[in-house]
Amino acid sequence: MTALADTTASYDALERALAREKLIRRQAEQLLEDKARELYETNLALKNQFASLQEAQAQLVQSEKMASLGVLAAGVAHEINNPIGFVMSNLNTLAEYVRVFTTLYDEYRNWQRATISGDAAEAAKIGVRIEQLRKREQPDAIADDIDQLLAESSDGLHRVKEIVQNLRTFARLDEADVRLADLNDGIEATLKMVWNELKYKCQLHKRLDPLPTLRCYAGQLNQVLMNLLVNAAQAIPERGEITVETYATDDDIVVKIGDTGQGIPPENIPKLFQPFFTTKPIGKGTGLGLSIAYGIVQKHHGTITVESQVGVGSTFIIRLPRTGVTS
Repeated sequence: MTALADTTASYDALERALAREKLIRRQAEQLLEDKARELYETNLALKNQFASLQEAQAQLVQSEKMASLGVLAAGVAHEINNPIGFVMSNLNTLAEYVRVFTTLYDEYRNWQRATISGDAAEAAKIGVRIEQLRKREQPDAIADDIDQLLAESSDGLHRVKEIVQNLRTFARLDEADVRLADLNDGIEATLKMVWNELKYKCQLHKRLDPLPTLRCYAGQLNQVLMNLLVNAAQAIPERGEITVETYATDDDIVVKIGDTGQGIPPENIPKLFQPFFTTKPIGKGTGLGLSIAYGIVQKHHGTITVESQVGVGSTFIIRLPRTGVTS
């Protein structure tokens, strides 16, 4: 009986142990299931937050682009208005000159008809009117002036064409397109686009070495260049200098944009590329320009740094790998 009782007790203990193990396994499975569900929900929430952040970032980038577009539009409008203004003035003058020559032509036709018909008295009267008109209007001087007016108007329209071509060079590329580009061409086009912001504030120095072509988002890099150039002009209180330099090393293409402006306090330098950080007065900047520039340069696997001294000026240095964008 004792052996049977011991066997029964052992069997009961084994069943209890198996039941506990089964319970523990179910609890563990339930815990894992709960954790998996929690992780899934957390991951889903993170995805939604990431999507919201991407949308917010796109809106911020668009906001900065619109601010840049405002600067660009003002400068382009000013640069186009000047040649268009004197072309229109020349056209008004040419219209008056055409009136003079049309009047003379009509009088000569009248004189010809009178002469052919044998009406000498009428021909003489018309001849007097023609001579009076010639003395009053001086068509010979007008003819000389017409050549100059046409040359000036041609130059003005060529200037407008050049501005439009530069605008196309500045923003001709879709942001999704990667292509080979010469950064010096982008710098030249961007300088012409923002020249209205620079010419009253600074003397421009260019030291552009020949560069290898770079696989890049050229339109986005032009936006970076425009932002740095406008910032450089705004950093100069009255009158100063801006220097644009490019060169290539064995590994990188380097762009330096320096100014003789107010400089940046050392405590602000670490915050320069943070979104919304700005030292400009309210309404003068979004605080996104350098942040977006930093992101664009990083997208090209490059770096952007700054060297600055208060009261002396600042130099922004962009380094882009010669390998360019590979994907």
